[in-house]
Amino acid sequence: MKVRRLHPWDVTPREAVKIQRSLREKLRLNENLLSGRIRYVGGADISYTRGDDRFFAAVVILEWPSLRTVEEATHFEKVRFPYIPGLLSFREGPPLIRAFEKLNRAPDVVLFDGQGIAHPRGLGLASHMGLLLSVASVGCAKTKLVGEHDEVGEATGDYAELFLEGRAVGAVVRTKERVKPIYVSQGHRVGFLQSIRLALSCCRGYRIPEPVRQAHLLVNRMRRLSSC
Repeated sequence: MKVRRLHPWDVTPREAVKIQRSLREKLRLNENLLSGRIRYVGGADISYTRGDDRFFAAVVILEWPSLRTVEEATHFEKVRFPYIPGLLSFREGPPLIRAFEKLNRAPDVVLFDGQGIAHPRGLGLASHMGLLLSVASVGCAKTKLVGEHDEVGEATGDYAELFLEGRAVGAVVRTKERVKPIYVSQGHRVGFLQSIRLALSCCRGYRIPEPVRQAHLLVNRMRRLSSC
């Protein structure tokens, strides 16, 4: 899978903020870009041990809508960018990119364990990676980074819009009855309602959409094996 070289990774935090603001203007959040058929859905996740500078990345490709796994790719490397909230894509991005480069097939859309535009500068991991990979992307985060929202209904599929400075930047989505919701936001080349529908269509009885869940299981297996 090819990757666009839009910026260097060896940057300072201040330079990283400037890059985010510049890339935000390149996002395409058009509702109609995924109106065609979706054949492959990707899921991506990162794992690391606290205090360890090795980051492990995993990407899985699933057929859609059956969600049968058809390809996997992993990578690990040492990461030197510091932990700074709002700049996590500069820590997690490089190993994820290397994993995506190992894929033989390109997904039509990728779900990330992270934020899309529900981010202080409108460019979370899903948006950042979507631009670099030239792929439709959706953020499916387990925790809120920014914004406010009303209470979410208890039924599967219920959601409440997530607002930041008066603008909807995502949705708090109940993916399983009586289980904590997730925070879904547009990444790149996908509309607001489509991002919610895609996340829900990829759920199979768990809180986390299956592509991200499978990537999470794979990357944690990889990390555990590395410590043996």
